[in-house]
Amino acid sequence: MRVAYFGTYERSYPRNAQVIACLRRADVEVLERHEGVWESTRHKWELGGRSVFRLLGAEARLAAGGRVRGVDAVIVGYPGHLDMPLARALSGRLPLVFNPLVSLTETLVEDRARFQRDSPAGAALRALDRLALRCADVVVADTARSAAFLSELGGIPDERLEVCFVGAEERLFQPLWQRRQRFHALFVGKLIPLHGLETILEAARLAPGIPFRIVGSGQLDALLEQASGNVEHVGWVQYEQLPRELAAAGCALGIFGIGAKAQRVIPNKAFQAIACGTPLITADTPAARELLVNGTSALLVPPGNPEALASALQRLAADGSLARRIGAGGRAAYEAHASEAVLGRRWRGLVERLAARS
Repeated sequence: MRVAYFGTYERSYPRNAQVIACLRRADVEVLERHEGVWESTRHKWELGGRSVFRLLGAEARLAAGGRVRGVDAVIVGYPGHLDMPLARALSGRLPLVFNPLVSLTETLVEDRARFQRDSPAGAALRALDRLALRCADVVVADTARSAAFLSELGGIPDERLEVCFVGAEERLFQPLWQRRQRFHALFVGKLIPLHGLETILEAARLAPGIPFRIVGSGQLDALLEQASGNVEHVGWVQYEQLPRELAAAGCALGIFGIGAKAQRVIPNKAFQAIACGTPLITADTPAARELLVNGTSALLVPPGNPEALASALQRLAADGSLARRIGAGGRAAYEAHASEAVLGRRWRGLVERLAARS
């Protein structure tokens, strides 16, 4: 079986790299037809004039390559919303799979508040989302909650939605964690509203005896100027260094935002943590409950509740046995539901079903 992974997707982004790794592990030959646009842009969706021209040039080069042939299906990766009409045209009768991860609307309107929902820009983003989603034969969402949202947003039937967890790249994220004498809480990610940075920083003030290590930057950087003395901020680390960060941490922090998007997603950082066996604390959301069990594979706390987060951190810091159980339980959940072997079979299966119908 062969598939074409098509578009201006960011090659190094975990969702794309992990899907390609899963497919190859399932003995699917992946041919990449790729033109880079996003690789040099740390904060996606912040297109300036140069980026627009790069995107248009990339689309022209993809079009110049002509019809996609010799594969069983075409997959468009993240971020690929603007690639979908061209992918539809070049795929012909081949099955077309869209792996969007997020919508433009939820990213730029709901999460980052770049545009108002009722503004002309908000309406244009919803139209682009609908167009991209309707071009696909199948849209693959990262959780069941995300699938329901995309179905409603695109006006597409449930039978054109599939769910595949994000997972983690196993070339890097292995069960490396061991409890150490010095405990610290690790957060890694872009500092955007989804992640609930305010909740994390308030929890740090409520638990002054616990060191916090915040790795990342973004639109909420200014909040760190008022952080308590037990918070260390590191602007960024190389992706390949993340397993070392997770192995050294007392626990990993997921997301704690109170917005609608936070209810629908399980972030990369959560999968990476449990793949390493690092105890995870994250918000108790419908999406998290699709994978995790409170007190068994993670500690789940109410979104936007710094008191609950501080309490959970203090429990883990004080109870080594609990930390080891949570870490082992998270790793077990990863192996059962989100490993490359499990997700590879799922991705291959959906491509096989599509190819059989075409």
